[in-house]
Amino acid sequence: MSDALTVAVLGGGSFGTAIANIIAANGNNTYLWMRDSERAARCQKARENPEYLPGYKLHDNLKITANLLECVEASDLVTLSVPSKSFREVARLVAPKLQVNTIVLSTTKGIEGESFMLMSQILEEELKHVRIGVLSGPNFAKEIIQNQYTGSVIASEHDSVIQCVQRVFASETFRIYSNHDRFGVELGGALKNIYAIITGMAAALGCGGNTIAMLLTRSLAEMSRLATELGANSMTFLGLAGVGDLILTCTSDLSRNYRVGYALGKGKKLEETLDEIGQVAEGVNTLKIVKEKADEMGVYMPLVSGLYEILFNDQDIMQVVQGLMTGEMSSDINMQGGM
Repeated sequence: MSDALTVAVLGGGSFGTAIANIIAANGNNTYLWMRDSERAARCQKARENPEYLPGYKLHDNLKITANLLECVEASDLVTLSVPSKSFREVARLVAPKLQVNTIVLSTTKGIEGESFMLMSQILEEELKHVRIGVLSGPNFAKEIIQNQYTGSVIASEHDSVIQCVQRVFASETFRIYSNHDRFGVELGGALKNIYAIITGMAAALGCGGNTIAMLLTRSLAEMSRLATELGANSMTFLGLAGVGDLILTCTSDLSRNYRVGYALGKGKKLEETLDEIGQVAEGVNTLKIVKEKADEMGVYMPLVSGLYEILFNDQDIMQVVQGLMTGEMSSDINMQGGM
């Protein structure tokens, strides 16, 4: 491949590993950075990431390392695929090592608590003289690495970023669509995790298809209401990064957030559930942040408020459900409406 790039994917979880493997298979000189040097050495030697994607052989072009400098300093494109709580820290670590005009991409779906900043906004704040983009969509890593047909969205104000990411990341089974609404694409990826907890809970309570369909549709209305108030394009939420990601995360037990909700619906406590799952479920943290923001802005989000009462104020699930079902019945498609 004559136009091969050097690419660093920072974060050795399931999604970082899956996309790094595609980039390497496309003929690019690819690094996968893991913070733990012993784990990186094990994965490099075994050609596998057994903690997150056991049983899948990694491409020979993929070099797994704990040396951040080696990863970043020569890279044309750097992707951050680390949990939101450590995102700013990693951005600061790479800042002095990046070349001017490097493409820096976030795949992390979350919101920073105190600032209400999305991950690409953190990149804007911490990095200078780079081009920024966001990759988001209904993308379970396990299915990507199995070569299941998958669609994702690259969002950036720079056409050069969109074109580069489409060329470097796309494969026969991994299609990448474009969007210039970076804020909306990223917000959709963060917000849907909240609603996955709700639908998981509903499934555990024995709710049927009618209920799930209502929850998904009203969840989309809530997401769009908040996003529009924050300046995003509500049409973005009708695409892969909005309703596509919402459907996937809210209907599959491959979703950590769905599994959290399911366990809660079966009567388990939140702390016990999070310990058992063992990986980051971004929706719990996002719920706190979004509830505070919605209250501050006066945005009506009854599903967010109801879930908050269950998780953090020990409200009975069925009482909250009954409260939601006796709320105002307003217009179906008016994004300012009620439950």
